[in-house]
Amino acid sequence: MSEARSGSRLVIDVLAYMGARLLLVVALTAVIFGGGRLLGIRDFPLVVALLFAIVIALPLGIWLFAPLRRRATASIAAFDERRRREREQLRSRLRGEEPPAE
Repeated sequence: MSEARSGSRLVIDVLAYMGARLLLVVALTAVIFGGGRLLGIRDFPLVVALLFAIVIALPLGIWLFAPLRRRATASIAAFDERRRREREQLRSRLRGEEPPAE
């Protein structure tokens, strides 16, 4: 995979995971806020609904979005491995050695 493609894949995977987690918080906030209104609580604060949604979404998002999380983690690991390999090649060139074969 080319360098630009792996970098853009990393960004896409991480943004997809983050976006899914944020959408889960928004959806849970709407459900909690709407549920409070349906129960007749007219002065139900949106901030309270948001805080409950964040607490509920933390473990729920890990479970629901496990495939997205694994894909993002794999992209990060591939990016880190490529950077480590490039750093080793640079160090060996700076020492005047032959860089390790890929």
